[in-house]
Amino acid sequence: MKIAILGAGYVGLTTGTCLAELGHDVTCVDLDEARIAKLNGGEVPIFEPGLEEMLRNHVGAAHLRFTTSIASGVDGADAVFIAVGTPSLPDGDIDLSFVEEAARSIARLVKPNCVIVVKSTVVVGTCKALREIIAEERGALDFSIASNPEFLREGSAVSDFLSPDRVVFGSDDPRARALLEKIYQPLADKGTPILCTTNANAELIKYSANAFLALKIGFINDVANLCEQVGGDVNAVAAGIGLDKRIGSSFLAAGPGYGGSCFPKDTRAFAAIGRKHGTPQSLIENLIASNDARPQALADRVLRELGGDPHAVTIAVLGLAFKANTDDVRESPSLAVINRLLKAGCTVRAHDPKAMQAAAPHISGAELCDDAFAAVAGADAVIVLTEWDEYRQMNVADVVRAMRGRLLVDYRNLWNVANIADLDVHYVSIGRAPAPRSKASGKVAKANPRGDRSAVAVSPAG
Repeated sequence: MKIAILGAGYVGLTTGTCLAELGHDVTCVDLDEARIAKLNGGEVPIFEPGLEEMLRNHVGAAHLRFTTSIASGVDGADAVFIAVGTPSLPDGDIDLSFVEEAARSIARLVKPNCVIVVKSTVVVGTCKALREIIAEERGALDFSIASNPEFLREGSAVSDFLSPDRVVFGSDDPRARALLEKIYQPLADKGTPILCTTNANAELIKYSANAFLALKIGFINDVANLCEQVGGDVNAVAAGIGLDKRIGSSFLAAGPGYGGSCFPKDTRAFAAIGRKHGTPQSLIENLIASNDARPQALADRVLRELGGDPHAVTIAVLGLAFKANTDDVRESPSLAVINRLLKAGCTVRAHDPKAMQAAAPHISGAELCDDAFAAVAGADAVIVLTEWDEYRQMNVADVVRAMRGRLLVDYRNLWNVANIADLDVHYVSIGRAPAPRSKASGKVAKANPRGDRSAVAVSPAG
């Protein structure tokens, strides 16, 4: 089947490449000439495991093409997927102008009976509005509108597309339903559940799903706060509740809060659409406020642990991306923590395996280090903020030896408390009791706020 994708960003690029993998003939359209030139050369402008190799295979086999020409891109297409951005507005609602402009741009170009599929994340009622826009521009109703929300997690988007929990699409006419069933037949043949519903329901499913997952993250972070006060271990609590099949273990890892391109934007839009229709989503409203406040609270905790003059301390931050296996720093809690520390007067050195270039414009004043140990060396405190395996596999004893101070803050719970018990370090994690006192010294080491590289300030334990 011949398919066009409008937008070669994260969603459009992954969707187009994976549809080619399913056997379709795909053309991706984007107005960014530099991006299109790179893609036609097999160069992927984002980091997503497995995507570049798959893209190169299909570009080489001529199953996947990229162009800046909308007319040539949609010419003869059986389906046109709209996968352009929907950024947030100040009130939390989303800006649909790019989606609406995409619809107008193809209204007179698509062939009769073409199915226009909205892949962008849009609020309920968008498909209905786009149908009116296209009909007015086209002067005819010889087309269909469908909704096909994406459920791609950054870092595992390729597998999420090709081996999904389900495929959801909305259609308000049989022609659109039949075409979408044909597009996704290879996945249905593998046993993937296909849910076909109305456009409005499909639009609501996307937001409801993301809001619920974000709630799980916010919930376990609240549980972590409680664990710290009563001597619990959030990892054990999460494991226990996650074994309940009604709950499940996913999205129950305590940490610095959710970020990225989806959860922050989608929860705000979900709350905004609730307010708009007089049905406030109070759980989501409270979640948004709690998640927005969390990075500053975690940064302030570091400052309290350090004590003294923040202008005299150097802090190493490990991790800039909002999660591992991506270079995406959009609404990353790490950036908020860093900027709070910089504002307080700290010197900050940071490292990330993939996201430093993307993060640089957002953390002016921080020093970016090409190596994790270069960031750690001589630091008064080390903070882990992204759960990269590279950090998980670090020898904690080597980290402690490289530091100047003795404050180790693990906001992703990557390291085992028991392995740190014999180290001369004050270890702080999320939702867990502090590491036992050093058996060697019987004292809890604290960072030295004076910046004296030859000495470490310690306080009596207990």
